[in-house]
Amino acid sequence: MKTKIILAYSGGLDTSVMMKWLVNKGYDVIAYVADVGQKEDFEKIKDKALKTGASKVYVEDLKKELIEKYIFQMLKANAIYEGQYLLGTAIARPIIAKKQVEIAKKEKTNILGHGCTGKGNDQVRFELTWMKFLPNVEIISPWKEDDWLKKFKGRIDLINYAKKENIPIDVTLKKPYSTDENLLHISYESGILEDTSCKPQEEMFKLTKSPKSAPDKETEIIIEFKKGIPVKVINLTDKKEVTDSLKLLTYLNKIAGENGIGRIDIVENRFV
Repeated sequence: MKTKIILAYSGGLDTSVMMKWLVNKGYDVIAYVADVGQKEDFEKIKDKALKTGASKVYVEDLKKELIEKYIFQMLKANAIYEGQYLLGTAIARPIIAKKQVEIAKKEKTNILGHGCTGKGNDQVRFELTWMKFLPNVEIISPWKEDDWLKKFKGRIDLINYAKKENIPIDVTLKKPYSTDENLLHISYESGILEDTSCKPQEEMFKLTKSPKSAPDKETEIIIEFKKGIPVKVINLTDKKEVTDSLKLLTYLNKIAGENGIGRIDIVENRFV
């Protein structure tokens, strides 16, 4: 009987190659995809995982819980990292990792895998959450394993492996940065952005207009709070009202983005 592993899977280059690599090593790999509001075709990702060797695929809709139990609580606490970063990527990791543990328990395995790098903060967010909810967890983290690192030095090796194994990928060596999107924000990092003298290009931004191209008139809104949690948005300009938590956050992002609000540029410290 094959050893079962639950792999946090995005459908991107790294986790697609990891999927095949683990299958080729003899694991029974179950793919776990978390829907935290990123604009993706989840049916396409599921199909890709199965074609890459997954024995089963879980696609979990975590949006409502992410907003109400994580994002709103974070905002209530005024949790801002280094005075600037609103923890957009960070806040989604614990809920993703916690659900992965629930799937592992359902599938009766204690082996969990992720595609986080060995130098970033995400590995810490995932692994500490796993240890909290599954103390006997066995962690598979390829970017910290010698046999993976010997085989894959970077994106060229990953792309070549994907071609050799007939893994469908949509990436090229020319992509100048990487992105991470959820309900709260989208982050851009790596590539050309590693050079602090290189400012972000305008075409990079997906969610926000530049203040230079935003309307030269205000949009007036009222946000109603109850015990520190936003419960209603009233747009005084067009009289629109929004109350549902998911619709409320989505609507505020839309209004802010159209009005040139929400961009920051930081050099973030890493835990490691």
